[in-house]
Amino acid sequence: MIRGLSTSQATNDSNAFARKKLKCADSNITQEDLDSIWDVGIVKKNRVIQTLLAHKSIRQYTDEIPSEEAVKTIVRAGQQAPFAYQYYSVLLSRKREQHPYKAPLLFTICLDSHKFELIMTRRRWRLVMNDLALMLLGIQDAALMAENMVVAGRSLGLGSCFLGSALWRADKIAEKYDLPQRVFPLVQLVMGYPAEDPQPRPRYPLEFTLFEDKYPKLNENTISDAMKQMDEGYLTQDYYRRLKAKISLQANRKETFTYDDYSWTEHICRKLGQWDPKPDELLKQLEKRGFYLASARH
Repeated sequence: MIRGLSTSQATNDSNAFARKKLKCADSNITQEDLDSIWDVGIVKKNRVIQTLLAHKSIRQYTDEIPSEEAVKTIVRAGQQAPFAYQYYSVLLSRKREQHPYKAPLLFTICLDSHKFELIMTRRRWRLVMNDLALMLLGIQDAALMAENMVVAGRSLGLGSCFLGSALWRADKIAEKYDLPQRVFPLVQLVMGYPAEDPQPRPRYPLEFTLFEDKYPKLNENTISDAMKQMDEGYLTQDYYRRLKAKISLQANRKETFTYDDYSWTEHICRKLGQWDPKPDELLKQLEKRGFYLASARH
C-alpha cells in the first residue's frame, strides 16, 4: 500500500489548507462568499480542488524515504498529463545528502528530442521542424508532466519544491547523468515527506488573471490592488525576512527597502530588472545540448 494520509486525515488536512489558501489568495472574496463556496460543495466535496488550493513549496523534509511504489505512481501520474509529443524524460536521484534541502528525491524533468528522433529513424523520417518550435512544444509537455507529479505527490502526503536554476546548469547536469545530445534539463523537483507546514503563498486577484472575451486596459487601481494583495500577503508571512532573501541592488542604486516593506513585487522587479539582460548564456547551454534556436540545426 502506498504511504499516504488516511481518508479522514487527508480531508481534514486539505480542508484546513484550502480554507487558508482561499482566504489569502483573493482579498476581493468576502468571508460570506467563502462560506457559500464551501457549503455548496464546490470545494468541500472535491479533494482534487482541495489539494490544488493547498499547494505550498516544502523545503524541510523528514527522514522517511518514499516507497518505490510511491515513486513509480508519481511518475506514472505525471505521464498522464496532456501532451503534444511526450517530449520529455525524467531523471531520478536518491542521494539525499547531495540534494537541495536534503530532500530524499530529486527529479530532473528534461526536454527530450533524442528519443523521438530514434523513433523517426526507425520510421525512415528525418527531423525538419525547427528547434524553437520543438522547444516551445516540448516545454509544454514537460511542464504539464511536472505539475502532475507535484499534485500526485501531494495526494500521497509528499511535499515538493521546484528548482528553476537547472536551465543555467544544464551542462553540469548533463555530465552528471550522462545525457545524450538533444536532451535538455528543464527544471528540477525535490520531493519528500514534509517536516514543515508553511502557509500557501498569495496569488494575484482573479480579476488580474482571468480576462473574458478580450484583454482589458489595466488601470492604476487594478494594478495597485494586485500589488497590494501580493505584497501584504508575503509581509504577513514574514517570508523574505525569514529566508533572508533580499536581492542586492546593482548599478549604484540606493537601497530604500527594509524587511518591513520589502516584498514580492520588489523582489521580482529586482530579478527581472537586473538579471540576464542578454540570452547568450542560455543559448550557449542549449547549443551544448544540441539545440539551436537562432539558426539552423547543425
